[in-house]
Amino acid sequence: MLFYDCATAPSPRRARMFIHEKGLTIETRQIDLTTKEQLSPAFLAVNPMATVPVLVTDEGEAISENAGIAAYLEAVCPEPPLLGTSPAEKARVQMWNAIVEHQGAMPIAEALRNGNPAMKGRALTGQADVAQIPELAERGLQRTARFFDLLNRRLSDSPYLAGDNFSYADITAFVMVDFARVIKMRLSEDHPAAQDWHARVKARPSAAA
Repeated sequence: MLFYDCATAPSPRRARMFIHEKGLTIETRQIDLTTKEQLSPAFLAVNPMATVPVLVTDEGEAISENAGIAAYLEAVCPEPPLLGTSPAEKARVQMWNAIVEHQGAMPIAEALRNGNPAMKGRALTGQADVAQIPELAERGLQRTARFFDLLNRRLSDSPYLAGDNFSYADITAFVMVDFARVIKMRLSEDHPAAQDWHARVKARPSAAA
């Protein structure tokens, strides 16, 4: 297998943590987003969507979304399970992962891509130039604050997002909470349960991957 990564971007970090939790060693190539290497003909031949991460399987198939990468690796390496074991747990993992992506990842990206001058013309990922909308940056900040509150409520009732076990949903949430630093937002003393959860996830070796 071959893994296309970018050490500074949040989406590839999710895949790195998943790979590390599985105990896998996969050949890795770095794609430099700061120089727009993702738009180079060589990389577009791998992923025409111009995004990372990408996992190229031993059969030569390129999987370009975190959900697909997680599903593939869980299938070829079932232990330890990160997508749940029982039907209910599997459903909770997918449910909370979707909640985090929509209520956390999207607002953070909205605030960053529409509010950072360095992102001018790059308000959306991909090949097309997309203009910034300042109002979306402000909305992203407000939504991120609500996301932190949502995490804290859930983690006040459960040690991990999907229940008693660490899962893919926790990886997604942890990476997004960390990445929120780029919009100058962090968990606070108003989020004690989320802070405790964050500290426990940060202590896992995969968090440094």
